[in-house]
Amino acid sequence: MAGLYPVIEPYEHGMLDVGDGHEIYWETCGNPDGKPALVVHGGPGSGCSTNLRRYFDPAKYRVVLVDQRGCGRSTPHAGAPAADLSANTTDHLVADFELLRTRLGIEKWLLFGGSWGCVLSLTYALRHTDRVSELVLMGLATDRFLEVEMLIRGLGAYFPEGFAKFRDGVPEAERDGDLSAAYNRLLLDPDPEVHHKAAAGWCAWEDAMLPGVPPHDVFEDPVYRLCFARLVTHYFSNRAFLPDGEILRNLGKLAGIPAVLAQGVLDTSNITGTPWLLHHGWPGSELVLLDDVGHSTQDVSMQDVLVGATDRFAS
Repeated sequence: MAGLYPVIEPYEHGMLDVGDGHEIYWETCGNPDGKPALVVHGGPGSGCSTNLRRYFDPAKYRVVLVDQRGCGRSTPHAGAPAADLSANTTDHLVADFELLRTRLGIEKWLLFGGSWGCVLSLTYALRHTDRVSELVLMGLATDRFLEVEMLIRGLGAYFPEGFAKFRDGVPEAERDGDLSAAYNRLLLDPDPEVHHKAAAGWCAWEDAMLPGVPPHDVFEDPVYRLCFARLVTHYFSNRAFLPDGEILRNLGKLAGIPAVLAQGVLDTSNITGTPWLLHHGWPGSELVLLDDVGHSTQDVSMQDVLVGATDRFAS
C-alpha cells in the first residue's frame, strides 16, 4: 500500500439538531452498505478535512464524518465575533455522536481519530463499548492533566524562543498561571483586536511545538484561527471536562476490542509516556512506532499504517 485512497465525495450529508441551539454537520462517503466508521477529528476545533475520507476503502466502508460543535460547518461557529461555549463539552460531543449513530441506523462503528480525536474516541468507547467494533488511533493522547500541562507549559523547555513569545502574549500577572485559561479569556474578549491577537499568539505556539511538521496553512485564515484557538483553550483550561486519568484507569473495559495505536517516535506526546501506557493497559491493542515521524499524518509511512489498519478491519 502506498498512501491514501483517491479523493471521494459524500453521497449524503446534512445538519443534525443536537440541542442547546447547536447543529452539527455530518456526511457519509463510500459504500452505503459498507462497514460503518466514524472519523473523530482533532483540535479540538479543527473540523473535518476532505483528506480524512481517504483512509478507508470506499468500496468497503460507510465513512461518517462530523464537524464537532462550534467548528467546521457546524453552527453556531466559534470563530464568529462572539461565541458562547457553555454547551460545548466532552459530554455534549459524545452525546452528539450517539444521536447521529441512532439517526443513521448504525449498530456499531469503527472509530478513527488522532490527538484530541484520540481522547474523544477513547471516551466514547468507554461509555458506549457495545457500539464500537474497532479503533484506529494516532497522535496518541488521553485525559491526563499532565499531558495538557506538557502542551501548555512543559514543552517550553524544549522550544524556549517560541514559548517566550507565547507566554508574553498574556498580561504579566497571568504568565505564571494557567496560560490556556488566560488565553481563553482574551480570545472571548469582545474587542476584535484583542481576540484576534490572542488567536495568532496561540496558533504560533501550536506551530512552534510541533517539530518536523510544516506550519498549518489553515492558521492563515483569521476565522479558522479564532475558532480553533477558542475551542482548544476552552477544552485545555477545563482539562477536557474529564477526571484526571479516567481513561487509563478504565482501559480494561476495552479488552477484546481490536485496536491499532500508531505513534511517531518524534511526537512530543511521547514525553509523558502515553503510547506505552495506553498499549500496556489495553489487552489486545497493537502499538506501531514509526521512526522520524512526529505529530502528523502527512508522512507516507504513517498513512500506510493507518490505511493498512482500516483495510485489515474492513473484513
